[in-house]
Parts: sequence; C-alpha cells; structure tokens
Amino acid sequence: MSTVNVSLKVLPVVEEERIYPVVDKVIELIKESGVKYIVGPSETTMEGELDELLEIVKNAQDVCIKEGASRVVSIVMIDYKPGGVTMDEKIYKYRR
Repeated sequence: MSTVNVSLKVLPVVEEERIYPVVDKVIELIKESGVKYIVGPSETTMEGELDELLEIVKNAQDVCIKEGASRVVSIVMIDYKPGGVTMDEKIYKYRR
C-alpha cells in the first residue's frame, strides 16, 4: 500500500476548559499507535497506510466520548497519490 497523509481535527463537545485535555488524549492515542505524526495548532497530521490511519480516526471518536464528550465533530483530510506521499516532501523546505 502507498503512504498517505491523514489530518485529523477533533472538536469534542465538552466544557471549554476540558477541550485541550480531551484533545491531548487523542494526541496520546496517535502517539501510542507508532505512526509518524506532526501536531499543528488546529489539526494533527499522520503518515502511514490508509486503513491504519482511518482506524486511528475511528478510535479518536471513542477516546473523546470516554473522556466525557457528549458529541464529537471531526474533520478529516486525506492526501493520497498512487506513488505515496510523505509529510517531509511537502514541508521540508519550511524546516530550519
């Protein structure tokens, strides 16, 4: 399978002061999965095989609910091309 990038933004419906702690739990899930990832100010981008990354997206919903969210709105962006795509090829020139 080709390497893809999946960006995930979760918006858990919790009290305002609980938003970051719940999002932190989602980032912990991503970290523990072992996939390559970059945390950005509005979303986290992961790199790997599509099925594995979509499973992480699915599990992120459960994490939010387990952490007390009554609802979760998630925004998912998939960057796919037949030969594969990496985060490094897209952002290397912006790294110092």
